[in-house]
Amino acid sequence: MVTILPALRQVREDLVKILDRGTIERLCERLGYRWRDRQLDPWTTLHLFILQVLNNNTAMAHLPHLSGEPFTASAYCQARQRLPQEMFTRLVDRFSRQLNPSGEAPLWKGHRVWLEDGSGFSMPDTPELQACFGQPGNQKPGCGFPVAHLLALFDAQAGFLRDARVFPLRTQDFAHAAELHPKLTAGDVLVGDRGFCSYAHLALISQGHLHGVFRVHQKRIVDFTPHRPYANKTQSKGRSKSRWVKSLGHCDQLVEWPKPASRPRWMTAKQFAQLPDKILVRELKWRVRESNHRVREVILVTTLLDPVKYPASEIARLYRLRWQVEVDLRDLKITLGLDVLKGRSVDVVMKEVQVFVLVYNLVRLVMLKAARRQRVKPHRLSFIDALRWLQPPKPQQIFADLIVNPHRPNRLEPRCIKRHMKEYDLMTRPRHEMRKRLKKRLDAA
Repeated sequence: MVTILPALRQVREDLVKILDRGTIERLCERLGYRWRDRQLDPWTTLHLFILQVLNNNTAMAHLPHLSGEPFTASAYCQARQRLPQEMFTRLVDRFSRQLNPSGEAPLWKGHRVWLEDGSGFSMPDTPELQACFGQPGNQKPGCGFPVAHLLALFDAQAGFLRDARVFPLRTQDFAHAAELHPKLTAGDVLVGDRGFCSYAHLALISQGHLHGVFRVHQKRIVDFTPHRPYANKTQSKGRSKSRWVKSLGHCDQLVEWPKPASRPRWMTAKQFAQLPDKILVRELKWRVRESNHRVREVILVTTLLDPVKYPASEIARLYRLRWQVEVDLRDLKITLGLDVLKGRSVDVVMKEVQVFVLVYNLVRLVMLKAARRQRVKPHRLSFIDALRWLQPPKPQQIFADLIVNPHRPNRLEPRCIKRHMKEYDLMTRPRHEMRKRLKKRLDAA
């Protein structure tokens, strides 16, 4: 059967053993999964799953042609459902942990940098998926698709996806951001947008001996006036709630954020009680002078307090890396096809997401090796070209140079599309109701 192992052996030999037959079967045995000696055993089914996602999550009926193995789509579907979900989670975690050994990627002032962001993807309209994930509020019942919330953690330098968590649609980013902290090591720096800027999240980051750089939430008032008064119970309107501590430069200061009076809904009372009464953070502002940016000024908050070791200009450059997470999510959702999944149950959807993470990291691994050979940064290489090298994986295929995208630091593009959409009305009633209305209209005619 055609597998990904020959290609993986050319890229990183030590990772082959994670996906070999012995490892998969031992993992299934430890999880208590038993199977009969059949064509679609756990190892074969897993590699077929990887092959399916590698080829844009192709139809099950296409897999026999890709793999060279005779089986039916129904048999493959049942074999995929039998595999334990925990097997996928452990394989992806083990694979992701070995992608970033210390020293493989350059550090930022001695720290590893991680980009975190939230996104979403849709799936078939089934009662089970609707009950678990929900759908956007502007869609009427029976007219939309379930949408899940995806929380992802990317390596800033190589683009590897360390972890991805799936939650119901109406989930705030920082409500589960702390679940990603165990994947990191002391001293790592998290970079994120306003959705991750909260007192509770920053406090949890400090308790985990991590660092954070986030854009200040739009509802928080930031005042860079030295020795300014701060809000109290009687005078709070229009004033910053933080207490000024020290000025570190122009629009650069140390302040104390007080613990909020009410706990977030996503925290338990015990977790909230363990948070400190105040945290010392650094607020800074810089102006965007490039003409091709919509935002003219950005206010950041960070736990990197030393202005000598971490100058404000360096932190501003670090935050500019955050845009890379949007490109990484585009590669994961649009290029690979995670944007619309095909599983019709929660269990299969969760497995699909894990296999997408595994395949995404396989592509990033190919890009990293090519970047070293071609002496360019990994993000300059074409993601889709690396994906094409992997699909379909052929035995003894030669590792080739990948396409290098042009460097466009001042690229300016309008937020609009050129290709017009089809002129069909949007569905405003469930399909079975519209069928009845259409049948009555035809019968009357």
